[in-house]
Amino acid sequence: MNYGQADRWQLGVNYLMNVRLNDKIHLISGNQALTIYNSSPDTLNKIFYHLYLNAFQPGSDMDVRSRTIVDPDKRIGSRIASLNPEEVGFQKINKITQDGKALNYHIEGTIMEVKLMESILPLDSAKIEIEFEAQVPVQIRRTGRNNKEGVDYSMAQWYPKLCNYDQHGWHTPPYIAREFYGPWGDFRVNIELDKKFCVASTGYLLNSMDCNWPNDSLVQNGKTRIWQFFAPKVHDFVWAADPDYIHDIHVRKDGKKLHFYYLKNNPYAQSWKELPPIMDVALDYAQKHFGEYPYQSYSFIQGGDGGMEYPLATLITGNRPLHSLVGVCLHEWMHSWYQMLLASNESLYPWMDEGFTSYAEYLTSNYIKSKGLLPGFNPEGHAFQETLKSYIDFVKSGREEALSTHADHYSTNVAYGMASYAKGALCLLQLRYIMGEQAFDNSLLSYYYQWRFKHPDADDFFRVMEKASGLELDWFKEYWIFTTKTIDYAIERLESEGKNSKIVLARKSLLPMPIDLEIKLKNGKSIFYTIPLDLMRGHKEIFDSNWKVGRPWHWVNPFYELILDVPKDKIQTVVLDPFHQLADINPENQIYSTESE
Repeated sequence: MNYGQADRWQLGVNYLMNVRLNDKIHLISGNQALTIYNSSPDTLNKIFYHLYLNAFQPGSDMDVRSRTIVDPDKRIGSRIASLNPEEVGFQKINKITQDGKALNYHIEGTIMEVKLMESILPLDSAKIEIEFEAQVPVQIRRTGRNNKEGVDYSMAQWYPKLCNYDQHGWHTPPYIAREFYGPWGDFRVNIELDKKFCVASTGYLLNSMDCNWPNDSLVQNGKTRIWQFFAPKVHDFVWAADPDYIHDIHVRKDGKKLHFYYLKNNPYAQSWKELPPIMDVALDYAQKHFGEYPYQSYSFIQGGDGGMEYPLATLITGNRPLHSLVGVCLHEWMHSWYQMLLASNESLYPWMDEGFTSYAEYLTSNYIKSKGLLPGFNPEGHAFQETLKSYIDFVKSGREEALSTHADHYSTNVAYGMASYAKGALCLLQLRYIMGEQAFDNSLLSYYYQWRFKHPDADDFFRVMEKASGLELDWFKEYWIFTTKTIDYAIERLESEGKNSKIVLARKSLLPMPIDLEIKLKNGKSIFYTIPLDLMRGHKEIFDSNWKVGRPWHWVNPFYELILDVPKDKIQTVVLDPFHQLADINPENQIYSTESE
């Protein structure tokens, strides 16, 4: 595998892991052979690993953060602090070697620092071998045993995982239940456990295709079976196990397989039966609008504590009616595009992960509803209204924090959620408004194909948008990402100007934007204007003869005058942002009616 990129070098990894689960004492024991490919220009003298399970101990960073933040995640709260020794999680390193020689290491919470015996030179590789043990904690956040729906094992963040090293150096944030970042590689994972279990996971099962296996289809070892998985070019590996999994397989026309794992006593089993054809339609839409899904399968697995994305798989709580089940499945699956395949540093850019995913989820969901597969279709002009309203309400609360805030360092969980999900999604909506729908859609596809498997950052994303649209967008990036300045435009007045009329617009807040206007005439016709911002050095694409382009609005000027070659008495209404895409915090001042004069 070639990990070197002309435009962005990156670390590469190959994992080979053999692990055994003792479900009597909830202990994993195993060995890991990790090959590291150093495509960087730097010599690596030390390496770092994530040991996520160490977070599930009283006094851990996750525990303290949860108990001291003003609005703790209810799934965590003070639960970690009350764990007894049989319930905690831990990751123990019994041995770590390089070329057979023992290495010195130091563990601080969820991070292990390892000093190499021999440095890894640029364009060279090294193999690091680890023997480890891990106790699976009771299920609290994402990973663990015996979740609230009765799934035995949800095995996320369960193995020693190499931290990522990129152009900015090592990334070693302690785990406090936020985001993830890791290098791509091939994973070969052999899991031995009691033969009563059915196992679902990332990747492809090499020695069986479903849970109703014949007795000789898996490697036998007395009372256990060994499940052999392979996952190509991924940056994480998740698995789940339960004796009562039902495993349904939906084979698409293109040969891709969708796997569905849910408990046989699930009260919403019918929802799971109705889910496969809906996800089939979702993939058709996603591949057309966001890019090709390059793997041959995807698994929807009941487990975890809500919904969490992983390569080729998601863990979701599954006791849900169909509408809710489709919603969580769509969101986690859209992460395949906006995290599993692009894999920006989630800690630094959570909005490029959760926000872009939320945008894709909404559009895909609305498409499904337009096909009559679910109720609730929103016609054009009402898209993202709920997201816009929640963003506006939160801005007015005074608790907003900038999108540039590191995921771990938001003052509140609600500020993190609003920024990452809502404002992140609105970032794309605002760009579509600025650029025009066709240019934006083409740009989003270009972004995916240019940057998948390359860990793009915010600058990479905005540069693609600029090149594809021919517009300058750095001003929007600086305002939207690095500040909490807001958009507020108003129609000040409409007045006669001889035989013509004049509209006076006002910018009442600090974030400048281009403006779209609809002038509704009393004869039932409409005239549309787009008023570009001078900082754009251009304007959105116009394909409709009913649209006109006004002179640019200079961003320093709080007022703008538009002269219309229409008498005032012919005008019924002037509407600012007629298609409801602008994230304006006071939309009530965007309509001016002559009838109210």
